[in-house]
Amino acid sequence: MKAAKRVSTAGHFELAIDGHKTTAYLKSVEGGSVKNNVTTEITGGHLQQIKHLSVAEIEPITIDFGLSGAKDILKWIQDSWRREYSRRSGSITHANFDYRPTFEQEFFEGIITETIFPALDGGSKDAGYLKIKVQPERVAEADKPGTGPRIGGIMGSKQKQWILSSFRLHIEGIEEMKHVNHIDSFTIKQGIKKLHTGLDRFAQIEPTKIEFPNITGTIAQGYCKDLFKWHEQTGYKGAADPKSQKHGYLEFLGPDKSTVLFRLMLDEIGLIHLSTAASTANADQLKRTKFELFVGRMDIDATGNLGLE
Repeated sequence: MKAAKRVSTAGHFELAIDGHKTTAYLKSVEGGSVKNNVTTEITGGHLQQIKHLSVAEIEPITIDFGLSGAKDILKWIQDSWRREYSRRSGSITHANFDYRPTFEQEFFEGIITETIFPALDGGSKDAGYLKIKVQPERVAEADKPGTGPRIGGIMGSKQKQWILSSFRLHIEGIEEMKHVNHIDSFTIKQGIKKLHTGLDRFAQIEPTKIEFPNITGTIAQGYCKDLFKWHEQTGYKGAADPKSQKHGYLEFLGPDKSTVLFRLMLDEIGLIHLSTAASTANADQLKRTKFELFVGRMDIDATGNLGLE
């Protein structure tokens, strides 16, 4: 009797950057395929349309990963934000639920185009993951069949320590910000320009400007005294930048709410808007204020408990 063909299933992943395997836990992987563009030409008196393939594009690779063992990825992000651009090549091994490799994706000369931080909430019990999008210049012609030993997909103890409720926001002169209960998801974007040259099928990629997002969140109105003073100076009295701008940092903490895993340094912070967050009559909830801040620069402080340096 002929043996049944074993179907490949999603399960586990392993990432290697420039030949070095990371031990970061990968929650999900998507993209990295080649997509052809179609050109349409109009010919003849009947305006007949003729379609054919033109240049090809590579879909960005999206990776959700945990913090434990993610030193190489975080250093790559840090270099990008500091405009010390580095192109990285690597591979992603896909494995089944038995950790047996099924196939491998290879990418070359990749640039991080987005770093996405999840929404932080004081009431959440979920583990936290960062997400990046990587735009490669080239990918392997076809996915390689999986070979070799089982992959070492590990969720380390430090990854389990990061939950979305463990954070703290500091802004100079606004001590009350440590009571912020929610921060919306935000994305740092690295612009790229695609240059098609000669007979090359894929475009060359050059980094352009980097965009740091606004930060929005909520805080109980009872902790807004200094925040309202800042808003009065900037919104009503028209205090000019950069004198009205501040510095600060966002801390990602362990479950004890005191151990610092790492910090996101925030510079040139300005207050855009304050408003009363939506609330419902007779609801058993605190009255909260919604804030929106712009940030001129961000950086990753590598001196936390994750040991990134």
